[in-house]
Amino acid sequence: MPSTVEQLTPSRVKITVEVPFVELKPSMDKAYRDIAKQVNIPGFRRGKVPPMVIDQRFGRGAIIEQALNDALPRFYEAAVSENKLIPLAQPEVEVTKLEDGDLIEFTAEVDVRPEFDLPDFSLLSATVEEATVSEDDINERLDALRQRFGSRITVERPAAEGDVVTIDLTATKDGEPLPDATAEGLDYTIGSGSMLEGLDEAVVGLSAGESAEFVSTLVGGPLKDSEADITVTVTLVQEQELPELDDDFAQQASEFDTFAEMRADFEESLLRLARLDQASKARDAVLEDLIDKVDVEVPENLREADLATRKESITNQLSSANLSLTDYLEESKEAETEEEFWADLERRSADALLAQIVLDKVAEERGLTLDQNDLTQHIIRKAQQEGSTPQQIADHLQEHPHHIDEYMQEIRRGKALALIVESATVTDTAGNPVDLANLQGDGTFAVPGEVVDGVASDEPDAASDEPDVASDKPDAVSGEADGGFEDAVPVSADADAASKATS
Repeated sequence: MPSTVEQLTPSRVKITVEVPFVELKPSMDKAYRDIAKQVNIPGFRRGKVPPMVIDQRFGRGAIIEQALNDALPRFYEAAVSENKLIPLAQPEVEVTKLEDGDLIEFTAEVDVRPEFDLPDFSLLSATVEEATVSEDDINERLDALRQRFGSRITVERPAAEGDVVTIDLTATKDGEPLPDATAEGLDYTIGSGSMLEGLDEAVVGLSAGESAEFVSTLVGGPLKDSEADITVTVTLVQEQELPELDDDFAQQASEFDTFAEMRADFEESLLRLARLDQASKARDAVLEDLIDKVDVEVPENLREADLATRKESITNQLSSANLSLTDYLEESKEAETEEEFWADLERRSADALLAQIVLDKVAEERGLTLDQNDLTQHIIRKAQQEGSTPQQIADHLQEHPHHIDEYMQEIRRGKALALIVESATVTDTAGNPVDLANLQGDGTFAVPGEVVDGVASDEPDAASDEPDVASDKPDAVSGEADGGFEDAVPVSADADAASKATS
């Protein structure tokens, strides 16, 4: 099956394939069998209609069309393999010659991975913040734990900072009540600033049954961002009684006998999280440095398709939340203007695609392989990230088996990134080297040479180093050759073949 490749651009080729008609026979036989099972023709049992009768009834052109649509993916894959191409998207296929009984010729234009050189990974570097835990971090976690084990006591006194008050709110504008801006029985911690601006000042000093008025900007509903006159009525004042940070509390709230042990465990736990966050930022920084040193262009078709998918997803999410992009930007402060937001999205989309292309090449050149344990560990991490269970993820994969390939691709890219990071130089802002090779998935360091879960600790924990770009993978960048052929041979293209068949 001879084929030729024409380089249209550095990342797009046109493949021309010639196929002897005899190679279409298995698909032709299948097409006859399928049609014979579907039609009722007097004098013949279902499924036993001879090909000649089917040709007379439906036209041989229709049979050839069905056979081609079945066989073209196979012919295309063979041509891709023969020419050692790496497609990045689905091909645009056109049948250019169809001579019944003699020859089939088709072309396929497709975006492919362009040729480029990878830099020396040892020349890559990154600097990240130190992995430290502050006293404020520890105290914040301790305060949260005290809140969980604390209690409330109703008091007969004016409300003060830190009290929890139960309140009713009503709003008016120009003297007219606003039905959509009323609420009853809300619990509010004074000083939290989590509700309306001016509410803290209004309720301090009020006892149960007393009210106050203030002007504030509404934060929700159809009148969001408009000013209104607010009346707040306190119906209950409660004082928060928090346990003392002592050994008794440690025994009540944890498995430790002393407060010092519990506090030390909190500090170690936060330090482990800081190390994992540092490692994540280090991987991102190394990957960014790698991308900057690679001279390769992402195919325009891929960029446009991925950007369109991202825009559609964001638009749908905003619509579901009844938010405009302007409202979202005001709340999130993600960008100053809509133009800046979309420009940043376009940049991140292009970077993600480029990262995928580079990591795939690294994985291929280094011969990175995967096994069942890689998939199992990936499923466990996915479940943790999504707040589900590994069984739920596994059930999803059974219902959607094509996602297994996507998962494996994410894992493979993660292994490639781990290999890159291991060779790079990573330091923190204090100039200390950052040990990522021995960092385990729980934020602790393995002893070099120690075997953990069958893996020597001096090997990179690659499976946990999956890059964030993997979650951005558009369906187009799958590297798969199948699909996209359903309309490769329109009926009108078979007119010639049909006329030859009947002549």
